[in-house]
Amino acid sequence: MKIIAVCGMGIGTSVLLKMNIDNALEALGVDADVEAADISSARGAAASADLVMTSGELADQLGDIDTPVVVVDNFVDQDEVQEKLQQGLAL
Repeated sequence: MKIIAVCGMGIGTSVLLKMNIDNALEALGVDADVEAADISSARGAAASADLVMTSGELADQLGDIDTPVVVVDNFVDQDEVQEKLQQGLAL
């Protein structure tokens, strides 16, 4: 399973989101690869991903992709990240 964490530049908040997704996956006992990406590379990376997690404004910028997109309001809120991840993975 592959999950993409997306922010505008791919170096700051996406890395923070990636770390929180990794923590949530561990807590849920789910094995997945998580990749941090900027918005422009995320469009291409989403083609090989099972799930994309990002902010509301960036979700709109991703355009029409086939991969499910989960909107996270607060990237540092571990509980929200885990809850949204569970929803996105339908656990």
